[in-house]
Amino acid sequence: MSKEQTQHTENEEVEVMEEEQGAQTTEESNVEILTEESADQLQAKIEALTAQLEDYNQRLARAHADFDNFRKRTIREKEELGKYASSKLISELVPVIDNFSRALDTPAEGEGSESFVKGVQMIHRQFESVLQAEGLTAMNTVGEPFNPEFHQAVMQVESDEHEEGIVVEELQKGYMLKDKVLRPAMVKVSG
Repeated sequence: MSKEQTQHTENEEVEVMEEEQGAQTTEESNVEILTEESADQLQAKIEALTAQLEDYNQRLARAHADFDNFRKRTIREKEELGKYASSKLISELVPVIDNFSRALDTPAEGEGSESFVKGVQMIHRQFESVLQAEGLTAMNTVGEPFNPEFHQAVMQVESDEHEEGIVVEELQKGYMLKDKVLRPAMVKVSG
């Protein structure tokens, strides 16, 4: 090859290399522009997804807390329901005890009255023991200060023996079922 041809080929190679370098520089600057835009877009997406993830985590934590509270409340309600499930039955049986008490308070007259009284007394004791096993207890009211949570005042009387606001007489027994007032006592209160 002649010198001229060789130089021409070298010039062509240099031109090709320069064109390639120019193209590569243009591509690199385009890639840098795209990378900067993409990086900003990706950063924005990451921040949005992070915020969304935090929101979901907070919602999940609230849902867990709500469920935990619901579970505890349900357990507490079940326990209370079990504790006072017999209150309706017992409140219906309390008047029977009252009638037994009244029957025992009447004077016995005539033949067989002694055995009648003994029989009624046995029934009364048995009935009371059944109710006590269910958690029923009679209130002690006479001599106690009047308390509207436990007593229902039906009369106010003057009394020299008691201070003002003291229960002087019980007209109808009051009953507690475990730690809850089933029926307040009807009482006379000193005035």
